[in-house]
Amino acid sequence: MLLRERLLAMHPGTSRGAVKRWLEASRVRVNDRIVRRGDVVVAEADRVQLTAAPPPPFPSALLRLVHEDSEILVADKPPGLLTIATERERERTAYRALAEYVAGQPGRARLFIVHRLDRETSGLIVFAKSPEAKRLLQKQFAGRAVDRVYVAVVEGLVRQASGILRHRLTEDRTLRVQPTRNPRAGREATTVYRVLERRRDSTVLELSLGTGRRGQIRAHLTALGHPIVGDLRYGGRRDPLRRICLHATRLAFTHPRGGRAAFQSPAPFAFRRV
Repeated sequence: MLLRERLLAMHPGTSRGAVKRWLEASRVRVNDRIVRRGDVVVAEADRVQLTAAPPPPFPSALLRLVHEDSEILVADKPPGLLTIATERERERTAYRALAEYVAGQPGRARLFIVHRLDRETSGLIVFAKSPEAKRLLQKQFAGRAVDRVYVAVVEGLVRQASGILRHRLTEDRTLRVQPTRNPRAGREATTVYRVLERRRDSTVLELSLGTGRRGQIRAHLTALGHPIVGDLRYGGRRDPLRRICLHATRLAFTHPRGGRAAFQSPAPFAFRRV
């Protein structure tokens, strides 16, 4: 009998394509020796084994793994990568890449969305690996119990060393977020900032989210008169790095198993050149 036929008999319902992939991945052993060809003849007395698949590699070409355990996965997302799919882009997203990675692990775990980063924003993002972990984390986000700190390089010199930006935010027809004075429109958003460094024609800010509205940092800084460098959609006048200079640098929350978990991601080195 050919080895491929033996494997199909051992694993009813398996496709020939799957058997081919097992052989190519060096998962098949005959009498404790790896065999990669399916046309090898095996005797009835020969011992044929299928070894466990190796753990899937982390999609490091897209993201950087910061932390992973049985409950959560924290990654560093680059700019230009969506968190989840949209109508226009369904394949190349952080969630899809990480979900495929997690699904290949023993036990076939699943991945759950907890929060999002704008496509243009880089930095830390956390995913849950169980429905219960998702519920516990999203409860903290909703209750504003998560520390979310960003670093931004903005145009111009911010004179006040620190401050609180508070506006009601709404979306226009183009989905651009902007402040409104209508007390019945939009939702209130709060961002706390402090100056880290003043340069010749730009300022480095640290920003802490009091709320987690979509696009709130970008809208708040534009309203302040200091749009983020590279944020042409929100009033920026120059784009030296071909990206928005906004990075999620710190993320801290209560771990689903208890205890405080805190993660750091330094601002990109390129921010220093702006």
